[in-house]
Amino acid sequence: MITWLVIIGLILLGLGLIIVEVIFVPGTTIVGILGIVLAGVGVYLSFSNFGNTTGTLVLVATGAVALIALLISFRTGVWKKFALKDQISSKFNEHIEITTQEGDEGVALSSLKPIGKAEINDKVFEVKTNGNYVDAGEKVKVIKIDKNKIIVEPIKSNE
Repeated sequence: MITWLVIIGLILLGLGLIIVEVIFVPGTTIVGILGIVLAGVGVYLSFSNFGNTTGTLVLVATGAVALIALLISFRTGVWKKFALKDQISSKFNEHIEITTQEGDEGVALSSLKPIGKAEINDKVFEVKTNGNYVDAGEKVKVIKIDKNKIIVEPIKSNE
């Protein structure tokens, strides 16, 4: 009797971990691997303790229960309660009136790799370079304004 309880317990725990892995924890992680190992040990114990016929029945039943549980889980939409539904739709400089013009100069407040913050005409904007790396504190010049995007380039100092 104890053997059946151990086998059933291992298989149910393993199937539960596999379902948690598939629905709640994306990717192959320790949870899914542990679930497969526990279910496998339960099936192995049924083969070793009760023979091939009973072991095969337990294996088929385990597979059927796993398939049914996964189908029910997906159909009822359980994972939707835990899924992130928010979307980020904002854009940089969206709520800022751009008062700069092409040719204005400013200072990079953060490193531009190629996007960062710069102060131009005493206002802070999120700016972009054409792929150049600009260190914080370097002078920049506005070369293009496209809607809410400010494209800058570093000003080369004549040293």
